[in-house]
Amino acid sequence: MSVIPLVFTSGWASGINAYAVVLLLGVFGATGVSDEVPAALQRTDVLIVAGVLFLCEVVADKIPYVDSVWDTAHTVIRPVAGAVIAALLAGESGSLPEVAAGAIGGSTALMSHLVKAGTRMAVNTSPEPFSNIGMSIAEDLGVAGVVTFAIFNPVAAAVIAAVLLVLGIVIVIFLASRIRRFLRRRAQRREEKRLAGAEGPWPPG
Repeated sequence: MSVIPLVFTSGWASGINAYAVVLLLGVFGATGVSDEVPAALQRTDVLIVAGVLFLCEVVADKIPYVDSVWDTAHTVIRPVAGAVIAALLAGESGSLPEVAAGAIGGSTALMSHLVKAGTRMAVNTSPEPFSNIGMSIAEDLGVAGVVTFAIFNPVAAAVIAAVLLVLGIVIVIFLASRIRRFLRRRAQRREEKRLAGAEGPWPPG
């Protein structure tokens, strides 16, 4: 069977939480649940690093504005991770050239990352933090569920991932005004900090 569905699904999931994808696939391979997981993802050192970074993401992803800073820092990391995971999966199966798999995984990861980052910008316009926590938990559960399902039924999981990606794009377009408001507020805060720093402390009376 072609590895394309698994490549697409892992790319979509990597754009949301690349460390969770590496951790899940590595555990599935190391425990013998799946024979399609590359040996590179099953290495103990890889699993430990992925686990630590996953815990960091779990915390950062639930704090308003910190989550957007984290997303900005991962604009390159997540697509690259999606491309590498896809290339490794293709190399393991031999049914798809690794370059083509990397392109599919990387581009899909980039799209899902932009959807996540855009949605979080809109959520951060809300004055309460519970929306961030709810979104983060939903994303974590979604990634875990779809990646796990992909191990047993890759085609159906790829369809679900595609639907979620399209739905996410539509939501981001709908929330575009909120995203612009978030960007304006962030620029305003930066300007206020810059002006405060330029003025310096008040002279003693």
